[in-house]
Amino acid sequence: MNMKKVKVGVVGCGAISNAYFNGAKNFPILEMAAVADLDMDRARAKAAEHGVARACTVEELLGDPGIEIVLNLTVPQAHVPVALAALSAGKHTYAEKPLGVDRQGGREVLELAKKKGLRVGCAPDTVLGSGLQTARKLVDDGVIGRPVGFTALMLSPGHESWHPSPEFYYRAGGGPMFDMGPYYLTALLNLFGPVRRVMGMASIAIAERTITSEPKRGKKIAVETPDHVMGLMEFENGVSGALLTSFATKFKTYDEKQPITVYGSEGTIRVPDPNMFDGPVHVKTVGDADWREAPAAFATGYSRATGLADMAYAIRSGRKMRCDVSQAFVVLDLMQGFLDSSRNGSEFVTEIVYERPAAMPRDLAFGVLDE
Repeated sequence: MNMKKVKVGVVGCGAISNAYFNGAKNFPILEMAAVADLDMDRARAKAAEHGVARACTVEELLGDPGIEIVLNLTVPQAHVPVALAALSAGKHTYAEKPLGVDRQGGREVLELAKKKGLRVGCAPDTVLGSGLQTARKLVDDGVIGRPVGFTALMLSPGHESWHPSPEFYYRAGGGPMFDMGPYYLTALLNLFGPVRRVMGMASIAIAERTITSEPKRGKKIAVETPDHVMGLMEFENGVSGALLTSFATKFKTYDEKQPITVYGSEGTIRVPDPNMFDGPVHVKTVGDADWREAPAAFATGYSRATGLADMAYAIRSGRKMRCDVSQAFVVLDLMQGFLDSSRNGSEFVTEIVYERPAAMPRDLAFGVLDE
């Protein structure tokens, strides 16, 4: 299918932007047409680095009639304001996760998008990669019988040892749940469908952090949001399990390459890191002498910007997109729900209806997502 390119304007030139620029090169439908940042020198440098034709201010980018999608790569606290500005300017918009730092902001984005008749997408798009698509197919095909439970683990000491500006990880909208939770929750929603209820226990384990990366080495960070969050989840299909996220642990004893395990009535699946697109999926069922690697259910080699490309195809064809704002809002609601539950000492029951997106297509050429 030969579709007209979709021009993308990028707002934000932070650490994640290189992954998007490089990933976009996999998809002929995408044209990275402009880049903007509060720091114009940084915008010019990023444009030169990736061969983008134009570096400009955010206002100039939003005013460009050729730009169809605004790719929002700002810090979490700016995700909602930039999304609202893009929608107000008549642009579709796609954001790095999370959708926002609270439900109210996410709801404002949903309402304005509906009013304007525009699309909003949001990471993570790793769920579109071969690893999680393969695990999803195994569950859907009943390979392990009825799925019963799961464990999902993400434990680390935090980001102040490597990130050049890690302060936002410890403010509202940060912490391990809002930073890494979107990957895990989006994966679990795609595996099992709608959630019935959650319960959470959250704490600030390390109240002050010291940056050991450059250029802010030695700066102190006061931690304002929980850096250790434990969640219990029950899905509408009866599956229940535990999600543990932490920025307060030093050493890991679980397999980082397969941090999610799905237990079924007839077998078990080891699911790859939901922060990655690819990775081995292992399964062991009744009668198997040992674990076996499942064949990939979708093309390997994709990276960031896959969800953006899926959005571009959806705009051109009129179909539903897979990393839609409705999914991101469910994730935001659940993340906030864990914190609400911990604070209130009660379960949180979501009132948002979730619809699982379509599985990724098979047997298409690399870089093509629609027939």
